[in-house]
Amino acid sequence: MIAIILSEFNQKITDGLLRGCLISLKEHDYIDEQIDIHYVPGAFELPAKIKLLKKSSKGYKCIITLGCIIKGETDHYHYISQAVTNGIMSTTLDITENYIPVVFGVLTCQNKELAYDRSNHDLDKNKGYEVGMTAIKLLQE
Repeated sequence: MIAIILSEFNQKITDGLLRGCLISLKEHDYIDEQIDIHYVPGAFELPAKIKLLKKSSKGYKCIITLGCIIKGETDHYHYISQAVTNGIMSTTLDITENYIPVVFGVLTCQNKELAYDRSNHDLDKNKGYEVGMTAIKLLQE
């Protein structure tokens, strides 16, 4: 069972990431019943949701995070990017006997054009597809 946590902020972009991620998982024979999608309002909420899912009884083998933070005119982008990155990293280092790998699929882009480029239908550039493939590799180890 794989969990995907999807940030709803910048939804057009995160929907593209989800689409790419699901394509990569299904190319490797994962079916809908083996994938749970959990939604959070924004990228900032991703680390807390990871911790909750790791404690759940669902038996997840991997957790994939998908989100997008786009630089604006204030310093907010830097604080959120750093907090999300550090939060997700701390969950990946939380190694217990029932270790569940976490895959980082959060775009941190300078503008919307770059974010759209990394989440569109071109799977060679789609970060969601890439992190889905990373999850597959981790599960094969």
